[in-house]
Amino acid sequence: MIDITLENFQADLIDASMNQPVLLDIWAEWCGPCKQLGPVLEKLEVEYAGRFTLAKLDADKVPQISQQLSQMFGVRSIPFCVMFSGGQPVDGFVGAIPADQIRQFLDKHVPGAEELEAAQHEEEATAALAEGDTEGALEKLQHAVATDPSNDDARFDYIKLLLQQGRSDDAKVAFAPVIAKAPGVRRLDALQRWMNAIDFASPPAGKAPQIADFDAKIAAGKRDFEARFGRAQVLMAQQQWTEAMDELLEILMRDKSWNEELARKTYIAILEIIEPPKPKVAEGQIPPDDPTVATYRRRLSSVVLS
Repeated sequence: MIDITLENFQADLIDASMNQPVLLDIWAEWCGPCKQLGPVLEKLEVEYAGRFTLAKLDADKVPQISQQLSQMFGVRSIPFCVMFSGGQPVDGFVGAIPADQIRQFLDKHVPGAEELEAAQHEEEATAALAEGDTEGALEKLQHAVATDPSNDDARFDYIKLLLQQGRSDDAKVAFAPVIAKAPGVRRLDALQRWMNAIDFASPPAGKAPQIADFDAKIAAGKRDFEARFGRAQVLMAQQQWTEAMDELLEILMRDKSWNEELARKTYIAILEIIEPPKPKVAEGQIPPDDPTVATYRRRLSSVVLS
């Protein structure tokens, strides 16, 4: 629990809520219902085990803040609780309401225990990859997905790492629960296009397509877009990402809308796949873009807008 003053308002409430929800309890010494609500909130903070922070603000000692929030929400009485998230007041409730109602309020804004556990597994996976422990990272990401199946970011990282290791069958199993929503989620759609390219390059029966075959067709006709796209798919399967995007750009320079913009959509999918996690930087600074991703984004914009 934190007592909020004018001095720590920015750091301990606004800035802190960028990383974790903060519930601000506005109270006063003379307020009977406030004294009833306070212990309930403190017990809930313990019960939720660090999933939110409880902050208290004495309305008489810091009227500048309490009055501003009261006006913002149109509230004239206390106790008045305001949930801060992402640096903003997002919701609130008035009065010494029962604990069950407060839990319902909290559950709308506070991450579940599964989400936090999955996030921890993701952090551990990132650390494992940084140390070159691919199997350890896969294990942590697998735990993250199992703990919080709705975490699309963890699932993306898990499937991406499986595909990078050539484990396409395992990747398809992990992808199956989200296949229906993949077309509407850019990162998942990118994985689907990558797996389609792998299937194209390694058909279960018949001869696998060869780069040389596509080169011959392209030499015979620069506008043979099927050949160019086939060549790009084989390059994707081989994880030769920049070469694949170069080939897709050849299509886009000649026909931006070919095959319902298939080249552009596949190009964007590759950018999604190859973009590394943003490095952590000091507060107020903007993390630098990956140079390869930035270069190929500019190339795409130049072609599409020309």
